[in-house]
Amino acid sequence: MLGKKSKLTRTVELTVIAILALLFLFPLYWIITGSFKTPQEVNSVVPVWWPYEWTLRNWKTLFSKLKAPVFEVMIPFSQYFSSDGLPIVMLKGVTGPAAIRWIINTVWMAVASMVLTCLTAGLAGYALAKKRFVGRRIVFTLIVCAMALPKQVILIPLIREMSALRLYNTMNAVIFPIVGWPFGVFLIKQFAEGIPDGILEAARIDGAGELQTFKTIVFPMIKPGIGALAIFTFISSWNDYFMQLIMLSSTNNLTISLGIAKMQAENSTDFGLIMAGAALAALPIITVFIIFQKYFTKGITMGAVKG
Repeated sequence: MLGKKSKLTRTVELTVIAILALLFLFPLYWIITGSFKTPQEVNSVVPVWWPYEWTLRNWKTLFSKLKAPVFEVMIPFSQYFSSDGLPIVMLKGVTGPAAIRWIINTVWMAVASMVLTCLTAGLAGYALAKKRFVGRRIVFTLIVCAMALPKQVILIPLIREMSALRLYNTMNAVIFPIVGWPFGVFLIKQFAEGIPDGILEAARIDGAGELQTFKTIVFPMIKPGIGALAIFTFISSWNDYFMQLIMLSSTNNLTISLGIAKMQAENSTDFGLIMAGAALAALPIITVFIIFQKYFTKGITMGAVKG
């Protein structure tokens, strides 16, 4: 009797999970199919659940409307000694669809933000958790307070700072502000708290330096937290439309979301084009989640157990 009840419960749970999964996947399905619909089907009052006439019109518009160099390799911080105050371009790719440049910009911005944030948060979180220094509690308190501070509050000082550093309208103006993400430091600190002090002491006795200790002992133990933070940072940076809108303006430096908005500003609202851009923008997010989902799930679970 107990076995039958357990089997029935399991079946109900799987059914509920399957229904919820379909509900969450429906927006992605609607975006992908909508990118292949004609304008009449997209704007139809009666929802068209499956395209009657598949078309590549929206994708052709996305990849043919605007042109830009596919990539540009610039000398870092060369704007400080250039005559016009702009970065010096060392290598420029062929001119192609601007959408390709926008997706490359977005991937570069999100990946750079993810790597730098995980690096700085890992080091800072470990130091706050396991090092004893003057003002440690004050620093952690300030970090917690910064988590509750909306970015709109610091927007004007941040714009002035980026302009003073000659970083405005560059990808660095979007990358650098997220590197010191307070939430990332807080998250990794909670994971680093669980590292036994005895292991760290044994490493010091064996002659391991701080960087070697972090690389060989600390990092493997906080890897689930780093994986969860990587996904959080990537998605946050990718979807940070507000900061991108403020900091970026030239066509070559736009992200995919800003580029689609720019194309919409030049034409009437084209929902098929919007869905094609959204489908293109969703692919890297899905890829990153699939790669890091093991660490993400483990990180969330460990964080929940710790309370």
